[in-house]
Formats: sequence, structure tokens, C-alpha cells
Amino acid sequence: MPVAPAKGEDGPMKVTVVGGGIAGLTCALSLHAAGFEPRVYEAARKVGAVGVGINLLPHAVRELSELGLDAELASVALPPHRLSYHDRTGEVLWEEPLGRAAGYHWPQYSVHRGRLQILLLAAVRERLGPDSVRTGLLFQRFEQTPGGVRAHFLDRSSGLLVVDDADVLVGADGIDSVVRSRLYPDEGPPKGNGVHMWRGVAHHPHVLDGRSIVVAGGTPGAKFVAYPVEDPATGAGDALVNWVLEVRHGPSAPTLGGAGRRVTAAEARAGLSSWQLPWIEPATLAERSSAIFEYPMLDRDPLPRWSFGRVTLLGDAAHPMYPMGMNGGSQSIIDTRVLAWCLAREDDPVAALRRYDRMRRPTVNAIVLANRNLGPEEIIARAEEDGGALPAGWAERIATRYKRLGRATVAQVNSNSSWTVRAIAADRE
Repeated sequence: MPVAPAKGEDGPMKVTVVGGGIAGLTCALSLHAAGFEPRVYEAARKVGAVGVGINLLPHAVRELSELGLDAELASVALPPHRLSYHDRTGEVLWEEPLGRAAGYHWPQYSVHRGRLQILLLAAVRERLGPDSVRTGLLFQRFEQTPGGVRAHFLDRSSGLLVVDDADVLVGADGIDSVVRSRLYPDEGPPKGNGVHMWRGVAHHPHVLDGRSIVVAGGTPGAKFVAYPVEDPATGAGDALVNWVLEVRHGPSAPTLGGAGRRVTAAEARAGLSSWQLPWIEPATLAERSSAIFEYPMLDRDPLPRWSFGRVTLLGDAAHPMYPMGMNGGSQSIIDTRVLAWCLAREDDPVAALRRYDRMRRPTVNAIVLANRNLGPEEIIARAEEDGGALPAGWAERIATRYKRLGRATVAQVNSNSSWTVRAIAADRE
């Protein structure tokens, strides 16, 4: 028999989710599937198909499949079969299989971030109702009472204040989280490592086998990444390719909650001109990208605590990390599933948020710190230092150590249960 979800004073538990990005929307779907009543508040006036590429690791794909999104996800994403590390001349340094090719029961997916967000938004509105995601509402503050939490928002169109009362408040509002700033008012801005990423998407002929994620170069600031995020219409056609060039130069920063400085095609061509990679045409990427934006590589120090009474954090609001190991989006999805699982397991929402904190924070904090030390991309950094490919077995040990840290090896993912609330029923019968 199913687990009865925890209730508020007037029926199912009500949860305010601040932030309508991938983390916030997945959180709403996870909470709804567990029997709760989430409401999503987004500061942007419209949720659109913006952004570039993102990778979802098999353990995250599994959880989205458990939410009934497998067919929709497969229709907009591409499953890469291998990760291929190269030096600056294009020579292979090390490769490993990905997704089902590696033995996982679920694929890995590369997908355009905007398309993923629109997919999630459509699912939320279909399942929770058309008014379940409210836009143009800027979070201001909250206050807690013994029986709930009240959130205050500014309506950006009318200038009026909007108040929402719920049993739990979840901050899923990204690296510049206002919810986090209310919990940690003295924290300050995100931290950077001096690297800036030029990011774009462009139609380009197949890179290698058309199913590879390619990372070339060595240390941060001297690296090029490319991978397809959709299939072309025909085998000989162009694919939509996500690309990233890392550079180091004077400081520039993104606006809060938005894109960074726009890079011109001429500037991008100049930056890409020193990369002589035989399997891709960098100049074509620069010319065909409708927009190229620069983002500084940023994270924040790991927090000692996410949950305060009836308020907690998840996703980039809790653990923004450098983009090593393709982990950021995937860990955010796991956050949402564990949060719903904990709320379903505990009668007291405060105890549930403490449990979620204990279960997720140590693991993800360790990944944040590992990514500061390059994560699995230590492989190409060391290869650059040594002037060639690493000795046999060394690269594999680095990659495996990183996967174990995130509990994402083939054995760990395939043998562990999902975070579906229905799976808890057997424990309570």
C-alpha cells in the first residue's frame, strides 16, 4: 500500500518552490508525484527555451524516467556513447563509454537546456495545473511560524507584494539564490577561478561518430568542449552541437540570473583560431552560432547546513559547482527526488528537511571540492603536464574515483533503488 504523504493543517502538505529552472520544475514534479501540493514562483516574466547544452548522467535519467518523462526526454535529447579526451592537436589521450554502452541500465543524455526546461514546464502545467508556475514574481524574504512558512514576492509587473503561505519553502533559485542569501546574509558573491567560458550552439557536421562528448586541451582556461545535443534530420546532415571554449583574461561577470557578456563572431573566431582539431571546424561554430555568451567559471564554498526549520535549499542554490564531470544538473535532479522521499518518510517536515540535509549535503559538498581540483578532467591536465597519455590504468582510476564520490558507478546506479516514493511502501507494510 502506498505511503500516505505528510499533511499540512488543511490537507496535503503545501510547498513553495522558489525558482522555475530545471531544479525547481523537477522539484515540483517530484513533490506532486509524492502527493504534495507544490507551487513554483519564478522571477523571470517568461520561462523560455534559452541556454546551451547540458548533460544528464544515467542516475538522473533514471529518476526522470521514474517521473514518467522517458519518452519525452528521448524525443529531445541525444544519448552519447563515449567521452573522448584529446590534446590540443586532436590526438586521443583517453576514452570511456557512456550510458548504456558503459553498462548502465539507463542512457546518458545530452540535451539543449532550454528544450529540457520547456519539457519540464509542460509536464508541471499538465499535471499540477496551468497556474502551478507563476512568473514575474521576485522572491524577497520569508518568515517562519511554528506551523508554516510565509514567503513574500514582488510582482514585477504591478509592483505589488504577493504573499504565499505553505508548510515548506524550497530555495531552487540558482547560484545567485536570494533564499540562500537570507539564510547566509554575510556570504558574499560566488567565487571564480579566473576562467571564462565562451558558450554557443551551432549546426555542424558530425563530430567523430556523432555520439561523442569531446574534451580537448589540458588545464582550465586552455580547453575546448563539443558534443551534439540532437540528431540531424539525416545521417549526412548537420547536428546541433554545443561548444565551449575556455579562456583567461580580465574580469567580466554575468548579470544576476541572466546571460553574461555577448561575444562577437569575430572575437570567437580569433579565440578558436589556435585550435587545430582535425575533426571539427571551429570557425564554422563561431559563424553559425546565433549567440555566443561568456560566463565566468564560478562556484561557492560548501555550506555547513542547507535546512533551517521549514526552509531548505537544492540545486545550484545549495551547491553551485565548476562544470567538471557533467554533474551539476544531474545532482540537482537527485536533490529533488531525495527531498520528496524524505518528506514522504517523515511526519514532521522539519525532521524531513534535516534528513534530506544529512543525506545529500556531504556527498554534493565533496563533489564541489573535487571539481575545484578538476574532477575527472585531472586526466587531461596531467597528460598535458607529462606530454602525452597517462600510463595504462591511471586515467581509469581517476575517473572511477570521481564516479564513486557521486555514487554514480555502474554498480552503484544499477544496484540501488530509485527515489520513487512508491518504493517506500514495502518498508512500511
